[in-house]
Amino acid sequence: MSKIRILHSADLHLDSPFEGLTAGKAAIRRAEQRQLLSALSALAQDEKADLVLLAGDLLDSGNTYYETGEELVRCLGQIEAPVFISPGNHDWYSPKCPYARLKLPENVHVFTKPEIDCIQLPELGVRVYGAAFTDKHSGPLLRGFRAERQEGVLNLMCIHGELGAADSAYDPITEQEISDSGMDYVALGHIHKASGLQKAGDTWYSWPGCPEGRGFDETGEKTVNILELGDGDCKLETRSIAQRRYELLKVDITGSDALLAVHTQLPDETVKDIYRIVLTGETEQSPDLRQLYSALSELFFQLQLRDETRLRRSVWERAGDDTLRGLFLEKLKKKYDAAKTEEQRLTIEQAARWGLAALDNREEVAKHEDK
Repeated sequence: MSKIRILHSADLHLDSPFEGLTAGKAAIRRAEQRQLLSALSALAQDEKADLVLLAGDLLDSGNTYYETGEELVRCLGQIEAPVFISPGNHDWYSPKCPYARLKLPENVHVFTKPEIDCIQLPELGVRVYGAAFTDKHSGPLLRGFRAERQEGVLNLMCIHGELGAADSAYDPITEQEISDSGMDYVALGHIHKASGLQKAGDTWYSWPGCPEGRGFDETGEKTVNILELGDGDCKLETRSIAQRRYELLKVDITGSDALLAVHTQLPDETVKDIYRIVLTGETEQSPDLRQLYSALSELFFQLQLRDETRLRRSVWERAGDDTLRGLFLEKLKKKYDAAKTEEQRLTIEQAARWGLAALDNREEVAKHEDK
């Protein structure tokens, strides 16, 4: 059995709203997302992929921009290898969906039914199995399925689904079902975090994760999978085609200048990326987030700042002093000590910060998050 090379990707979510960004930057990000398609096409050529498996949610919804449809057709048509698409819960198949409306190139096959179908590629010694979501939810598509193995032929599956969640509304899959499937490799989509190469019985499988983050729940490097499969073995390598990354950075500013503390921990190259910087530690007064944002924002494509610092304990020691400050702190400290939840204590701490700022004739700085 000869080896084949596979490009496996999923969950591009083209035309995402990017609600956490300003309207202008969200439009930039949507245009940049379309460039993932040309990057996939170029990667397939560079890696000499024999097959491309796209396991669902290429589109974020059925309402795509005209430019996105054009780019999808153009880029997939540039790939010399056969391309298989298994629609997922965001880009589920219907007679009115983009996959049905677009005139896709001849090398592209879209699975259209919620039952597993098979396409044979005798020139490659491969059979490709797949199914489609035909609604935003799907029952178990693999349950009870088993393909016959044939000497000299590789069985592959491209499918969107969720592993290990029996009550999932998104094609729940078990490892036993993967093991029983008769596949050599199952290319999965739906989970946005890469799984690495996994094995159930004699069947290899993986999720590549999303190729580019869209929010702070998708931080760090994102990749697609390149696999070499055959002769009873499977090797997986990852490739990055992302232009930008989401990153979360926590900075402890206890006893230090907030701006200096942030600069000390920032990597060298951040201008292309979207950052959320969370300030932690103990301080006597709230950091001036507006001033920090002004000093830092040009270092990023977009920046969010969050203040999660705590009121320094020594401040409470001044409660009870025969001063306006002491009387103010004493009243709040009683409420702080009587608070029953952490949320209540944090609210009282913030009130203390604002009150002390007012007593010191400083501008009151509310908790700030740039959106």
